[in-house]
Amino acid sequence: MDNNNCNRRDFLKLSAAAVGGAALTGMVEPGKAAAQSAGVPPGGGKTIRLGFVGVGDRGSYHLDCALGMEGVEVPALCDINDSYLYRAKRWVEEAGQPSPRLYNRGKTDFKRLCEQEDLDCVICSTSWKWHTPICLAAMTNDKHAVSEVPLVQTLDEAWELVETYEKTEKWATLGFKGIHSSLINMVQQGLLGDIIHCEGGYIHDLRLVKFDPEREPWRLQHSIDRNGNLYPAHPTCALIPIMDINHGDRFDYLVSMSSKAVMLNRYAALFYGDEHPYAATKMKQGDYNATLLHTVDGKVYTLNFDTNTPHPRGFTRVQGTKGVYIRGRGIGSKIHLDGISPSEQWEPAEKYLGQYRHPLAKNYKPKSTRTLRGHGSGRGTPFSWHRLVLALRENRITDFDVYDSVTSSAISPLTEMSVAQKSKPVDFPDFTRGKWETRPTFESLLGLL
Repeated sequence: MDNNNCNRRDFLKLSAAAVGGAALTGMVEPGKAAAQSAGVPPGGGKTIRLGFVGVGDRGSYHLDCALGMEGVEVPALCDINDSYLYRAKRWVEEAGQPSPRLYNRGKTDFKRLCEQEDLDCVICSTSWKWHTPICLAAMTNDKHAVSEVPLVQTLDEAWELVETYEKTEKWATLGFKGIHSSLINMVQQGLLGDIIHCEGGYIHDLRLVKFDPEREPWRLQHSIDRNGNLYPAHPTCALIPIMDINHGDRFDYLVSMSSKAVMLNRYAALFYGDEHPYAATKMKQGDYNATLLHTVDGKVYTLNFDTNTPHPRGFTRVQGTKGVYIRGRGIGSKIHLDGISPSEQWEPAEKYLGQYRHPLAKNYKPKSTRTLRGHGSGRGTPFSWHRLVLALRENRITDFDVYDSVTSSAISPLTEMSVAQKSKPVDFPDFTRGKWETRPTFESLLGLL
């Protein structure tokens, strides 16, 4: 397929996903799961069966989340690293569940898992290149899939996921991405007025991670081979609901530009010596990438990407006609509201964030309050995991659906195209095929309108 082709002529009818409201499901400590591992958990609702592909740092975190939930079973695990796989097996058994079946016959053994297991959903937490293949294997074997970011790396993969969903009615999403934050609610309630500009980015010093063979040894190769915004989904998933992308507005084009690449070579020389191969290996990825995305409605989105330089974590900015909000590591959350805040001064945003706490998240109190293991944070089962299991029980798609998930990740190959063409504008595919104009708003999807 030509990556410049923005639409497919063969339109497959989109099946509507039913959205309903349901009471919050309860959660229990993993050790108490044995009594509820078979049949229907107390309070109603079917037992959810999950298979995990990738149970390393991030995958083990998601596994621990699932093991803390009532009525969730984990009958199958897959990983190419036996130490991760058998640790995960032990965790499942310690949670009082039957010993899971293990899949470790090479890099594509996830296909056998998807073919043989009776599962509601497959959870994917592998290196990037396998995200789309794993999701497609699940969908074509009558299973839903939830992946870590990015969902896709090419436009071909993006269209294949969309078309497979429309054909099979089995979805693959970034289902751990929430649309229930105070900031989103604040914007949707009109506090900042009409949104004009948003800014975000993946600004995270990952130099050590890229050279650490025990953590993510695959990540460095992307910096050697590619040049663009390679990790757009984290910030974009948070801002898509704020900009109404695919729900009344859409991205229509972008431009992208990268700086020179020097930091990874210098880092390798500093820690491994000037003679080390990585000290001289040509890195294609610029140390900093800036991308501007334009929407049909005239909004502008500034998207930053920098994982090679020393800095604190990045920040978010949302500018509306009535005010502006910023949040960043070390500076906290601040707001300026026209006619309310002191003239040309910031004020702390905590009061407003509390006032506009999202209705769905406001009263959520997980019964399990233990500290979660793996690459994550916090105590207690995250709200995003509650929403995922609730969606599976209600037989509906996750809050962040296929079109939104694909859109957030497809930014990456489009930026590579723009950078390679000296920052020429690149049209953004309409993965909804025109449905963005009439698709329900996020508020109505959540039953808030």
